[in-house]
Amino acid sequence: MSSVLEHRRDYLRLMRQFTIDKGFFTVNDIHHAAGIPRSTAQDWVYRLQNEGCVLLKEEKRGRNAARYAAISAMPASTCRRIFTTVDGDQVAIYHECMSSACAAFCGYHHALAGGILYHVERDGTLLMETAFLGEREIAVGLAPLSAVGVCSVERQGDAIIQTIRCIGGPAYSLSGMMARAEGVLRVEPRHIDHIVEGKVWTSACMQVIIGVDDTDTRDGGATFALALALLNHLSGIKGIIPISHHVVMLNPDIFRKTAGNSASYIEIAILPERFFDLAGQVRRFVSDESFSVEWGIAIRAGFRPFKGLQEYGRLVREQVITRAVAEATAEQFGIMLIGGNGVIGALGAVALAGIPYEIQLDPAKNDFPELC
Repeated sequence: MSSVLEHRRDYLRLMRQFTIDKGFFTVNDIHHAAGIPRSTAQDWVYRLQNEGCVLLKEEKRGRNAARYAAISAMPASTCRRIFTTVDGDQVAIYHECMSSACAAFCGYHHALAGGILYHVERDGTLLMETAFLGEREIAVGLAPLSAVGVCSVERQGDAIIQTIRCIGGPAYSLSGMMARAEGVLRVEPRHIDHIVEGKVWTSACMQVIIGVDDTDTRDGGATFALALALLNHLSGIKGIIPISHHVVMLNPDIFRKTAGNSASYIEIAILPERFFDLAGQVRRFVSDESFSVEWGIAIRAGFRPFKGLQEYGRLVREQVITRAVAEATAEQFGIMLIGGNGVIGALGAVALAGIPYEIQLDPAKNDFPELC
């Protein structure tokens, strides 16, 4: 059922874009743009016409194909992606919007409502929230109350279900837009007077943090660029959703450094059944693209911070760490290391994940926030 909804969303988006660009579309336009058989394109046009999403502008005349138009040029959804990752009893919720203003609005009101969320953060158009599984009552309404909040997060099998309560514009988004966002399996809204409460279903993905270091030499290369390329590469694999790319500064006094001694890490969401092949895919990409033979990779499943792991991140910025120490730390926290001596810095990047940017980029700032 979810694949049918995804196809519906994709084809309707194409039809709307053609309508905006030239005022109409034909079956052949959808056939070529979507790369699907003409008969399939025709079936979808008829289906969406019956649903009232598409209208016939001009009948077929001779060799001139019938022309159709999507009824509304308004974006089908301002929500681009909504997906969730799970680590034990904690869930990370990611909501990417078309607009940073929309992300800021939801972030502000979600934090104001409180509810089951214990951390809310925005990076541009991406809203990142963390919650424990469970429920907590919230009040929504007109100011000074929050307009929208998350009152429960639960897991059912391979799915995460958020219960969102809202009014006004957020209610319109919940009932009419969120179901069209990539990553959403379904939305079940219900109206209670002027309040809308809805259950948003998403897959229970794993969150994976991948650290990379020592991929460059004085003759060429840049670890930050390779890490970003790796993120782009992985995002093209079915079952993987890109989250973020980060640069962290390590010990600036290491004599073997090529510049300021930075490492990188990326974060992805991945369906559990895809995790088995991930290490091989990452290894092949980094080994092929690295300028240095000492490249190193660290792969960690999960996002919860650990004090002992953060302590390694602190030490790798202050001392010269041996590979034996890195391997012992990785074994303690279930982190996979691959490659040469670059694994020392790659593990340092993973250890510093979740620390504020201003601390990640300044090795003199090692006053990490207290863990909950």
